[in-house]
Amino acid sequence: MKKIVLTGGGTLGHVTPHLSLIPHLQAKGYEIHYIGTEKGMEADKIRSVPGVTYHAVKSGKLRRYFSWQNFTDPFKVLAGMFQSAALMGKIKPDVVFSKGGFVAVPVVFGAWLNRIPVVCHESDLTPGLANKLCKPFAKKIATTFPECAAALGAKAEMTGTPLRPELFRGSRAKGLSLLHFDGSKPILMMMGGSSGAQAVNKALREALPQLTDKFDVAHICGKGNLDDSLTGTPGYNQVEFLDADLPDALACADLVLSRAGANALCEFQALCKPLLLVPYPKGASRGDQILNAHSLEKRGLCRVLLQENMTADSLTAALNQTWADREQLIAAVKAAPPADGTQRVLEMIEEVQK
Repeated sequence: MKKIVLTGGGTLGHVTPHLSLIPHLQAKGYEIHYIGTEKGMEADKIRSVPGVTYHAVKSGKLRRYFSWQNFTDPFKVLAGMFQSAALMGKIKPDVVFSKGGFVAVPVVFGAWLNRIPVVCHESDLTPGLANKLCKPFAKKIATTFPECAAALGAKAEMTGTPLRPELFRGSRAKGLSLLHFDGSKPILMMMGGSSGAQAVNKALREALPQLTDKFDVAHICGKGNLDDSLTGTPGYNQVEFLDADLPDALACADLVLSRAGANALCEFQALCKPLLLVPYPKGASRGDQILNAHSLEKRGLCRVLLQENMTADSLTAALNQTWADREQLIAAVKAAPPADGTQRVLEMIEEVQK
């Protein structure tokens, strides 16, 4: 039986592609191990997946800013490298697949020490620091964006992102029932309702009187972000979070308003949804969402409204324009390279073992 080690952590974006690949790897007969941190987001997510053995190693965070922890965390990374190297010798995997994040660096280095081939995946338009550090030790690097593949050189290939198969099994009828809409008006869905979407949540709610004449608005607003004063507003339904029901909700969405996280963008592209993106502003991040959004916009796959230009009126105008352009946007998405990289990434995992 072949064995594979998966690694990556720090954000949900480093974990969800693994969750997409795991059923396919299991169907191919792989024994699956996951190396992550003891208390990171990946620990809770992966430990609950049947048939996957979870191993925790030490890891320091790779910071681009001054912090006193920058002086101590390299020792954690070093300890993690020794732990990972020992685990590789114990597990003896045939291949390692890394999604990046700070935990991936010691794991990839440990694999290299044991001469185990590594495939990395980078979701954003610019390579993250972890994948930059892992590049010399990887055989191949899969990317979501063509610009990233060009930046990473000969080892890299634009593949798209592994996506959950259940994403494509949604039912429009079930989605309408879930959201309490009758389908007589197009459905505008606001996604990306985490703590980073407060500005968009606010602008959308202020724009409701202008929007609900044309759209029924489904608002996934994020945990703790419900506005009780809007409960029962005709043409508006707010929920904190959707998990198993999300494919059904997406199946009935005719227009999507979202931040510009790379994994979500691939999902919307794969489902051919007309998109208006309000990327997370650079002052609050490393600017990757702005780059992601402008890459799609340049290829004619979405429309973009920058947060600094967003008001209730400008958001309404941008949504109306995106809706007017929907046929052009959908045609461009259908003509673009596939956003679902599941099959190609699985092929790369096989190729590096030859």
